[in-house]
Amino acid sequence: MLELTHGNIRITVSNNHTYSVGSVDNAASFKHEYLLDPKSEGHYSSKHGVRTERDGDEIASCILVAGGGASGIHTNSAVIHANSCYIAVGPFVASLSLPLLQLEWYTESDCATCFGVYFSPKHQCLISHGELEVARLSLKGEIVWSTGGADIFSNGFELLGDCVKVIDFYDQIYLIDIESGRGLMR
Repeated sequence: MLELTHGNIRITVSNNHTYSVGSVDNAASFKHEYLLDPKSEGHYSSKHGVRTERDGDEIASCILVAGGGASGIHTNSAVIHANSCYIAVGPFVASLSLPLLQLEWYTESDCATCFGVYFSPKHQCLISHGELEVARLSLKGEIVWSTGGADIFSNGFELLGDCVKVIDFYDQIYLIDIESGRGLMR
């Protein structure tokens, strides 16, 4: 489970592997059910529940459901900026309004799995750490650029001011300019 705060609002994001879309018999219930990948035809690998509360009282709840590669919940699964919570779910990044958790948009930022989402204050954008691609997204969910490497980006990811440092399966290091998406010399 991941816990975030926004002013006096507490946001929790959790895995809900046993959640069954459309069922009334789920162990956990949510006010909103957002299917991000309708073409998955019921084969959903990522099910992330989100709840907001203030002073111990629930404000809203939703579950984000997607196919593609499964994404887990960890420190970089979600980030808050302004009045939005951005969450990596399967191959998507989704934006939820705070505190009511209305789905603002969702974008497929990787063709396999989005491992995490980051906010770059200097560039006022989101960076998606995907399994196969690193992508820059506008705060409205538009992909500004996307770039891949020789293998999956599984061995490290870091924002370094004006660039992203990402390491692939074979420990090859990539430095990617946040502004342009071009690789930088090391």
